[in-house]
Amino acid sequence: MVTPERGPVRIVLVDDHEMVIEGLKAMLSAFRNRVRVVGQAVGAESAMAVLDALAPDVVLCDVRMQGSSGLDLCRAVRERTPERKVVLLSVYEDEQYLFQAMRAGASGYLLKRIGGEELVAQIERAHAGETVIDPGMAARAVDTAARLQRDEYWPGARHGLTQRESEILSFMVAGLSNRAIATRLVIGDETVKSHLRSIYRKLQVADRTAAVATALREGIFQ
Repeated sequence: MVTPERGPVRIVLVDDHEMVIEGLKAMLSAFRNRVRVVGQAVGAESAMAVLDALAPDVVLCDVRMQGSSGLDLCRAVRERTPERKVVLLSVYEDEQYLFQAMRAGASGYLLKRIGGEELVAQIERAHAGETVIDPGMAARAVDTAARLQRDEYWPGARHGLTQRESEILSFMVAGLSNRAIATRLVIGDETVKSHLRSIYRKLQVADRTAAVATALREGIFQ
């Protein structure tokens, strides 16, 4: 916990939606004796200048943003100021994002549904040098890591694909359209497109045809 002598933890908020930033500020304003929002940046591209000017203790940042991601920002912050803590916020309950966050040097990975009291407590723990992870995700991550250690991989795991991304890629190989995939998995079209963008990035391809070709060439699916 933060001691009175040290004062509140100084925070900069980074998100590509100003509404999210304002919501976080309103939530954290009830805990001014423990945390203080000293600045904000809309998007990762403008964040480094804000961080250099304000020198916060903790950066609270969205994982996925337009342009540079929160992961990219985390790496840049850790390279320039290793003592500064970065806690990533996300709507994605996906172990692969958590693993990527830890590899990028993040001090925490929390879900955006977190309440104010718990968020403040986790920020204080991160500031004190602990690694903070959403409890539900932490349990699943341990199980996933154990299965990977035993070589119990799902197709595409070696390429960084999540189980859901692997499932979607298998449907792509089978020739299903985006709409058919959405119907099969009972998810929205935009969710499918979001997964596709992630698949393309991880396989380092530009489109569906190249993704399928890579999946077949690399033996992800036969």
